[in-house]
Order: sequence, then structure tokens, then C-alpha cells
Amino acid sequence: MLGLELVVVIGLTTLLTKVVAHKTGLAQPLLLVAFGVLIGLIPLFREIQLDPEVVLFLFLPVLLYWESLTTSLREIRHNFRGIILNATGLVFITAAAVAALAHTMGLPWGPAWVLGAAVAPTDATAVTSLTRELPRRNVTILKAESLVNDGTALVLWSLAVGFTVGDTQVTFGAVALTFVLAYGGGALVGALVAWLAILARKRLGDGLTQNIAVLITPFLAYLLAETIHASGVLAVVVAGLIISQAGPRTGVAEGRRQTDAFWTLATFLLNASLFMLVGIELPRATAALAGSDLGMGLLAIAAVSALIIAVRFAYLFGTAYFLRLVDRRPKQRTRRLTNRARVVSGFSGFRGAVSLAAALAVPATIGGGHPFPGRDFIVFVTTGVIVVTLVVQGLALPGLVRWAKFSGDESVVEERSLAETAAARAALDELPALARKLRVDREVSDRIRREYEEHLELLELEDETEDAEQAAERIRQDTELRLALLARKREEMLRLRDQGRIDDIVLRELQRRLDIEEVRLTEQEPGE
Repeated sequence: MLGLELVVVIGLTTLLTKVVAHKTGLAQPLLLVAFGVLIGLIPLFREIQLDPEVVLFLFLPVLLYWESLTTSLREIRHNFRGIILNATGLVFITAAAVAALAHTMGLPWGPAWVLGAAVAPTDATAVTSLTRELPRRNVTILKAESLVNDGTALVLWSLAVGFTVGDTQVTFGAVALTFVLAYGGGALVGALVAWLAILARKRLGDGLTQNIAVLITPFLAYLLAETIHASGVLAVVVAGLIISQAGPRTGVAEGRRQTDAFWTLATFLLNASLFMLVGIELPRATAALAGSDLGMGLLAIAAVSALIIAVRFAYLFGTAYFLRLVDRRPKQRTRRLTNRARVVSGFSGFRGAVSLAAALAVPATIGGGHPFPGRDFIVFVTTGVIVVTLVVQGLALPGLVRWAKFSGDESVVEERSLAETAAARAALDELPALARKLRVDREVSDRIRREYEEHLELLELEDETEDAEQAAERIRQDTELRLALLARKREEMLRLRDQGRIDDIVLRELQRRLDIEEVRLTEQEPGE
């Protein structure tokens, strides 16, 4: 029954922290970690342990796939060099620095590198949850870095564990081959699975079966990549990015609505569960250390946390100024981040569930049945570093964002307006020909034409008016009135159902149509 009780506790805690976060303005992940620590102190839940295989083979593919589907490939292309440098070089340097520190604190080199590899990657889930106030470009760079750097860290982790256990000979050639296979194989598998998924969606005609194919995609990519010892992380990310470009052309509208609704809720619940489980793991990891080792563990948490922040700052500023010296093209100058933005990025290197899964996946024994050196210490320090980065950096980030004085994402507003205006004008221009082709009555086509003309007039007023506030107010009033009319329609339908004049099935079908229109209106409200 413990599993069912845990599900109920996680569900209630997620609901409670969502309400508290909405009322206080605190980030929900911070509250989830805090509540998780408190729950971990309850005797009933002290034996709960986060299974690393559940994270690596269940949670991780789903979360990475959705983050890949919902990120900007255009921004990734524009910032590709910086993203790759952070996802590879920064991970390696961070792991090496932490390994050197851990070795000075008594860990042998093998376990020290295991610890370094575990805490080196930033977490895509944490970054997405805690950086919502940042401009689109900054968020995209941080997300893309977090999506890719897990693959680098897990390769380093497997090499370090293999070296410690005695199964791996660490030479330059072996390491290079491992990285080539991990990245090259992962990218190829991701592209192959994306092609298969797109082909399947073209052949499947209804939304439900298309979404079954969508659900299988990340697991298939991860499984195939891991089977050939490539990076499952990179395979999932590549598949997601490719499908994000082809998806709008291959899917049906109903399938996309189901996809958005299902994955938004599923990833939210998975994220919340992971943050809580990180908190629950901390008391357990503390209890696993002997009393004499606890002080050293706490010191290591503080030292490693400070070190990874310092290394991130040094790397971000160092590479930026180095690239400015070697690349002076005007195009690159326009893409540079300000120093304040770079400070915010330095404080956005949150660690999360992948780090904890890597620590927990360390084998208990090595050759001859001897215990893995420092395993409890690795788990304790990793868990502590995750909590420190989430809580300390998470609390500091809103103030840093205000200090950085980011300008609003005007390009997003401009691009949205451009797309809506161009699409409405194209549809209006094509309407007469489509009406003749479909043999639509003149009365029907005239009514639709008037609606499109009114909508286009509203969009052009927003583009051309000098008084932006007046245009926004007109749009707000239009949306408010339409929502009120929808509410009145809904009330009348319910009245007819209550009187027995229409059936529940009819009500649900009509209600679904009203809900689609309400979602369309609320998603385009100004300021959202």
C-alpha cells in the first residue's frame, strides 16, 4: 500500500503547493522540494528510494521529448555554438573541477569523477520551471543546454563507474570513441525514429491513434539508442526537434489538441513528482552516512555547490570574451548577450533528477564483492547540491531578473501579429475561389467573409495605431464580450439539458465546441 499512499501524498502536495505558489509568488519547485524533505522525515516514507531506472527510462524520455517539442529550433540554430560549448566543455570542466575537489577530500579518483559527472549537468525540468520570467532567447539557450548536456554527463559517469569497477580502460582513444558513438549514434537513432513517427502519423488518420504513436516515440528512441550504447538522451532530443518541425504538417487538429492537453498535464505531474522525490531522498541520504562523515558531507555540499557556480560563471564569461576576440563578424555582435544576462544565466544552472538518478545508479559493490568506495557520500552530496541549487539559486533568480532589466520579448508580439495578419489576409483572398470550388452558397460565403474582414480590421488596427493601449483595450473588450456570450450559450444549453429537452451526449458535444472557442479566445488575450 505504500505506493498508493505515496501517490496520494504527491497528488495532494502538488495541489497544495500550486495554490501556495499562486498566492505567494514562490516558484512551485522550491515548495515541492521543501515539502518533500518534510515528508521524508515521516517514518512511513523513510524507506522510499527513487529508482534510477524509473528516472532514466520512464521520466527522462517523456520530459526531454516534450521540452524538445516545445522549444525553438530557430533559436537553437542561431545560438548553436554557445549551446554546444556549454553542453560539452562546461560539463567536462565542471566534472573535472568537482572530481579534483572530491579527491582532495578523500575520495579515490574513480568515485571522485563519478560525483563530478553526477553534478555536472543542468536539469531541463528545473530550468523550464524556474526561468519563466526570462526572455525567449535566454530560456531557449538554457533549455537546449540542459537537453544536450545530460548525454555528455552520462557518458562521463559510465566511464568513471566502469573505471572504478574495473570494467573499462580509460584511454584517449576509448574515450573519444565512446563520445563519437554516443553523439553520432544518438543523433542517427533520433532522426530514424522521427522519420518513422512522421510516416506513422501520415498513415494514421485520427487523432487518438496518432497520439499513441506520439507516446511511443520518445521511449522507442531512447531504447534503440541505449541498445547500441549511444546516447538515449540525444536520440530523444533529436527526434523531438525534428518532429516539432514536421508535426504541424502531419497531425490532425484533434490530435494536436489531445497532445497538448495530455503532455502538458503529464509532464507537470512528472515534474512535480521528481521535485518531491528529490526532497524525500535528502533525509534518507543523510541517515545513510555515519555521524563522523556527516560533517564532511555537509562541508562537501557547500564546497561543491560554490564550485559549480564559480566554474559556470568563469566558463560563461571566459568563452564569451574569447569568442569576441576570434569572431568579430557583425552578425555575431548582434547575437551577444549582455553581462547582466550572462550573470542570470550563471545563476540558472539548476541541478535535478538526472543528477540524483546518476548518483543512485552507482553500483553497491565492485569486483570481489567490495563496496563501491564512497557511494553513500556521493548520494548524499549529490542530493544536497541539487537542493542547494534549486533553493538558493531559485530564490535568488527573480531578484537577478529584475536587476538585469531585460527588455520585453517584442519580437514575439511582432511575429504573432505578422502571422495572424498574413494568415487572415491569405484566407480572405482565397475565400472566393474556395467557395466556388466547394459550391458554397453565396449567403454562407458572404457571412464568413464579413467575419474575416472584421477580424483583419482588428489585427491591422493593432499594427497601425499609434495608441497601443487603445488597441489593446479594444481587443480586451472584444474578447470579454465574446467570452460572456459563450458563457450565456453554455447556461442556455445546461438549462435545456436540465429540462430534459436535450441529451447529455448532445450537451457534451456542444460544450466541446464552446470550450475550443473559449480556449482560442483566452490564449490570445493581451498580456498573456
